[in-house]
Amino acid sequence: MSKVEAFLTQQEEKEIISAIRTAEKNTSGEIRIHIESTSKVDHYERALEVFHLLKMDNTKESNAVLIYVAVHDKKFVIYGDKGINNVVDDSFWNTTKNVMQNHFKSGYFKQGIVDGILKAGEELKDHFPWQLNDEDELSNEISKG
Repeated sequence: MSKVEAFLTQQEEKEIISAIRTAEKNTSGEIRIHIESTSKVDHYERALEVFHLLKMDNTKESNAVLIYVAVHDKKFVIYGDKGINNVVDDSFWNTTKNVMQNHFKSGYFKQGIVDGILKAGEELKDHFPWQLNDEDELSNEISKG
């Protein structure tokens, strides 16, 4: 079994998907998770590649967020699309990053991802509130590489 497959149980994956659905009920923002073992390039650059591969740059308001995790490398990146970065200050993602990092340091990976998703949803809600005609533009399933 690969490090990616062993990283989360099926039940933990279901809890993460549920957290995405919960977070997206309050915002028009879209949140996705991508997990892979390692990256041969800089992790930020890889997150950007994955963001485009998953077509996350095609949302109506350019307000998608990717949480990228490289399991073996013990690295993660939170990447927000230009619509988000155009309206928030530089510290916007630090609260989400800190929540996740604290859990990860203690070995609570699923909880770090769940709490990161919920925190990202809270952060997005102020700038991109859910609207009556909002639709789920991206899959909530966990992407794996």
